[in-house]
Amino acid sequence: MALITSDVDRFQAARPRLEAIAYRLLGSASEAEDAVQETFLRWQAADVRRIEVPEAWLTKVLTNWCLNMLTSARARRETYVGRWLPEPLLTGDPMLGPADTAEQRESVSYAVLVLLERLSPNERAVYVLREAFDYPHREIAEVLEISEAASQQLYHRAKKHITDGRAHTEIDEAAARRIVEEFLAAATTGRTEPLVRLLTQDAFAVGDGGGKVPARARAFEGALAVATFMRGLFKPGAAKRAHVGGTPEIYATTANGGPAVVAVVEGRVVGIICLEATAEGIVAIRSQVNPDKLVRATEQWSAADHPESPLHTL
Repeated sequence: MALITSDVDRFQAARPRLEAIAYRLLGSASEAEDAVQETFLRWQAADVRRIEVPEAWLTKVLTNWCLNMLTSARARRETYVGRWLPEPLLTGDPMLGPADTAEQRESVSYAVLVLLERLSPNERAVYVLREAFDYPHREIAEVLEISEAASQQLYHRAKKHITDGRAHTEIDEAAARRIVEEFLAAATTGRTEPLVRLLTQDAFAVGDGGGKVPARARAFEGALAVATFMRGLFKPGAAKRAHVGGTPEIYATTANGGPAVVAVVEGRVVGIICLEATAEGIVAIRSQVNPDKLVRATEQWSAADHPESPLHTL
């Protein structure tokens, strides 16, 4: 059935929320876009005049499509080259969704997106819908076609996994920038000691190159090992410049609401390093260098003004 203009407008009004839900569920901006497009095709084929609550209908179609994608994604990731990490999004990207409450900001943090990978698809869906979008369990149960009690049980189980998996420390944008500046200052001295002082003793570093860019799939563990690796990573060199096709410029920024380092070559984002910080120091360093997962970040970076000079070049 052909859609009239008002039906298309209604879907477009819902698109930002749908994209934000899909991104949290899938950890991938490109897959989130695919899921929203598939939802639009379903909307286009439906008799929308008979849909009593369009927003609820769209959420149900999108969520269940994402659950199917998650099931197949688990199989694909078994053959993924190296460590799979979510796609980071730079602050200001509308796909990050609502950030009015601490729970909403936490639900899209890079560390939580990593932990969501440990959950079952249904646990992940309940956690995202409840924590980030404040859906009541009655509506979540209708979306997933389960009982309200089952929804509550899934939520508590997911919440426990997330809480047990990390020490939460909320950091505002100014503090995040200070953390990145201190990190870069320490990492570019050519010595390990300044960086070791910023790390927790059980800190680790890991990267995702997708088999296309060299990355450390097996984590470096312990402050000294991480500091040694970072010292080499931030050491300028002709090989690094040749590999990425130019001189990487290093900036302090925020991604998924947390402190991050972004490496840019002639307007193209070639790496994002997300730092997970607690009151005790930096506990995790996760590097995304798979070019397929930096396309949207490059688009966002290119569209924004960057009056500040890079803090470092490689």
